[in-house]
Amino acid sequence: MNERRQVKLRPGKGRRLAEGAPWAFADEIAMDRRTRGLAPGEIVTLTSGDQTIGTVAFNGESQIAARLLDRDPEARIDQGWFEARLTAALAMRDRLYDAPFYRLVHAEGDGLPGVVIDRFGDALVIQPNAAWADRLLDELVAAACDVTGCTTVVVNAQSRVRKLEGLEIGLETVRGQADAPIEVAMNGATYLADMTGGQKTGLFFDQRENHAFVQRFAKDARVLDVFCHVGGFGLAALAAGASHVTAVDSSAPALALAEAGAERMDRSADFAKAGLHAYERVARLAAGLVGPGGLLVLCSCSHAASPEAFHRASTNGIRRAGRGGALIYSGRAGPDHPVHTGLPETSYLKAMAYRLDSEPAG
Repeated sequence: MNERRQVKLRPGKGRRLAEGAPWAFADEIAMDRRTRGLAPGEIVTLTSGDQTIGTVAFNGESQIAARLLDRDPEARIDQGWFEARLTAALAMRDRLYDAPFYRLVHAEGDGLPGVVIDRFGDALVIQPNAAWADRLLDELVAAACDVTGCTTVVVNAQSRVRKLEGLEIGLETVRGQADAPIEVAMNGATYLADMTGGQKTGLFFDQRENHAFVQRFAKDARVLDVFCHVGGFGLAALAAGASHVTAVDSSAPALALAEAGAERMDRSADFAKAGLHAYERVARLAAGLVGPGGLLVLCSCSHAASPEAFHRASTNGIRRAGRGGALIYSGRAGPDHPVHTGLPETSYLKAMAYRLDSEPAG
């Protein structure tokens, strides 16, 4: 029998959990002295009254106190359990992509709460953003290597959400070597991903399909890519025949990688260092630079901004610039970033493309 300790929901609590969400918050848990004494990330059984809900990872130091790992209360969370989850995640990516460059694990969307894994060929970047994943990191790394055959693993523990879990910040290459940027081909463009010195895991795979949409309008176009990171929309546009690209970002190292990617494509782009804030202001400033019939693409990766709110802020900015137009495309993250059906927060990326139909004001 399972000898795990139990954690109980308070009477009448856990509504979202009952509706399919994989979380229970701290104010929903009966926090007696025994429960408060549990180690962060400890695997326990969650109950509600006389009902057993399943196996959860508990962290009394986090607002998200319980993360559902398995509906089976007897599930053993070990290397074999990780291998089963990772095998399912890999099978879906193998159907989606013909090369091993993608998000392999998208946290709750792949049944691994708080865990993100991006794959770059034979290398993996793992973000263990929950205490339970930190406790079982050795088993997770071993399972990931066994399932994928990858030989290099970088553990990127620099996410700000780790502080909400009471976890330390750090970065370590635990297997193999990651001493140079990795070349990634997407949509005909060449990107360079710095797995140890770049932002997050080094490349934003979630924009792949949105880049492809923009490429339909890129041939012979002049393109401005603001907040471009290592090339983003700009390199995708060059690959599709853009006549000129200006790329802007606040990170000089990211721009250097973007420029190197353009050189490997035997194309050139202008690069500038800058930073802008507030969606409406960005929309207003950008709309003034787009010619009649041109395309303005605006993106947000904040789950706190709903698609409706982001669209409203964007159209307000376009209107304040004295422009008119129409929304012709609305995109999300790619299919390697699955959205948990009970957790809307796992849908975060918005990409809106507007065709502007009047001259810039002034």
